[in-house]
Amino acid sequence: MIEECLTLATQAPTGRNRQHWDFVFVTDPDRRAALADLYRMGLVRPRQPLAGGINRGDADGWDKIANSAQHLFEHLHEVPVPFVPCVRVTDRQELQYPVRSANIYGSILPAVRQFMLAARSRGLGTAWTTPHLHYEREAAELLGIPYDTVIQTALIPVAYTIGTDFKPGARVPAAEVAQWDQW
Repeated sequence: MIEECLTLATQAPTGRNRQHWDFVFVTDPDRRAALADLYRMGLVRPRQPLAGGINRGDADGWDKIANSAQHLFEHLHEVPVPFVPCVRVTDRQELQYPVRSANIYGSILPAVRQFMLAARSRGLGTAWTTPHLHYEREAAELLGIPYDTVIQTALIPVAYTIGTDFKPGARVPAAEVAQWDQW
């Protein structure tokens, strides 16, 4: 099922039609546990400042979000197949240029989103998480990822959902985020 989702993901559009990405699926229990530990450390001891403040829409449904985050914090090591989407680069310094950075992330995001949608249609749940990136170098060592030329973009847990009664999430109304012709 994971391979079916990956096959669909690889059909996503990419910048300049180059697929400079890889997906590291982690099934080894010891590696999963160590990766979950890096995720937890990223939450409790982040190496970079976290964005602060409440943005519009954040207050609605915060209890559900906090409960979900706490559950993932406690159980990430039990997720059967987390994966790390990565992008190959010539040099990490490419990230300092906004156009290149946008191209890097703009190429991996559609592929991961297609994977996530394919997983959902098969009864699998996923979530885009990034706390482990505070310890990206350690995660690279753990997973054998060449740190200097491969950028990890997220940590995506993949597991069967508890139930399939999916509902739309609490979101800001589209009219509040749409700007027409000018800001």
